[in-house]
Amino acid sequence: MDEDEQLLRDAVKGRLVKKFDRTAKVGDVAQMFVTKWVSPRQAKFSAVIEVWSQLIPAELCKHCEIVDVSGGRLKVSVDSPSYKYELQLCSSELLKELQQQCPRARLTEIKFVVA
Repeated sequence: MDEDEQLLRDAVKGRLVKKFDRTAKVGDVAQMFVTKWVSPRQAKFSAVIEVWSQLIPAELCKHCEIVDVSGGRLKVSVDSPSYKYELQLCSSELLKELQQQCPRARLTEIKFVVA
């Protein structure tokens, strides 16, 4: 019996086991992660950060920071309750402007949290 015939018999009997090379370079895995997950998210939400910095006065911008954009929610960390209140007063206008200028982000809400 030759080798090809034996492989065929083993395959039919279900004994043929494919061996896969499961080794990967860390750099390749990291590059794939960045390419597949980080870059598209960064491209989508970098516009939100840029528009936010244009909408908020410089003095107020020093006291707040965007910490997350997910599920249609923009989460903003604020360093004091008084600045949180000030931002909440204009949140509907901010949201409307962000929705208009950054439609890809699909924002539906802005949440302010005191850090």
